[in-house]
Amino acid sequence: MDKQIKLFLEFLQNDKKLSDNTLQSYRRDILQFEKFLDANDINFSKATEENIEDYLKELQKEGKKTSTASRSLATIRSFYQYLLRTKKVKEDPTVSIQSPKIEKRVPSVLTSEEVELLLDQPKDVDLKGTRDKAMLEFAYATGMKVTEIIDLNIDDVNFDENTVLCSNGKKARIIPLGTLAEKALKEYVEDARPIMVKDEANKALFVNVNGDRLTRQGFWKIVKYYKEQAHIEKDITPHVLRHSFATHLLQNGADLKSIQAMLGHSDISSTQIYAQFQTPELKNIYKKAHPRA
Repeated sequence: MDKQIKLFLEFLQNDKKLSDNTLQSYRRDILQFEKFLDANDINFSKATEENIEDYLKELQKEGKKTSTASRSLATIRSFYQYLLRTKKVKEDPTVSIQSPKIEKRVPSVLTSEEVELLLDQPKDVDLKGTRDKAMLEFAYATGMKVTEIIDLNIDDVNFDENTVLCSNGKKARIIPLGTLAEKALKEYVEDARPIMVKDEANKALFVNVNGDRLTRQGFWKIVKYYKEQAHIEKDITPHVLRHSFATHLLQNGADLKSIQAMLGHSDISSTQIYAQFQTPELKNIYKKAHPRA
């Protein structure tokens, strides 16, 4: 690995305070770009706009998604901006390159009936079932990302206020807990978690059967297991629960600004994609308001 790339990654970790997942993504993208430059005998300090465009074309030829190419360009651009600031290059070769346009996909969403079916699968008859019930109820009740959920500590939950504090280091938000989620979580925290946790110093809210903090992969496997138990044909990931949370709130009258705050979106345009699920409501409004409807 080139020294400057190593320093760039250290800068992202120490100064930008990026999450481990985001950092790994930057690392993967920049090392892939370095590999391309090495294969073509190009030093990163001499790379041109044309070289970078060739790299993006190569990603396309390899069948990479537009979102992957767009993310790679963003990483390369950040790298050259860093090199400019540290005076390792005199100009940024990415400055005129247009980012590939990503078509915003309609998120996959569960119906209310499918959510009920999924959340009814874990049975609180043992430690694992109690934890899984709390976890699924919590994920749907808060709309939090998987990485946010597994990073939570026991102290982040306020049972007196029925809220959870979600903090990713840069910004924090407080999310309400619904009655059912609060009940399931309280049962897990009081009855199951103390037995599952082997080390009292472990503050993780959700733990695995060994008593360690639950991993992202572990969370995904649990959701997949109960999806199969419920015989739901849709592809369900933890993020689908987040999409369903936002969509159902909107369909039941919540405003976009409030949903944006709960999801932690910095830009409301990210939240607006859920508005298209209001179609039935729009039709009702149209029928009531249009003189010739």
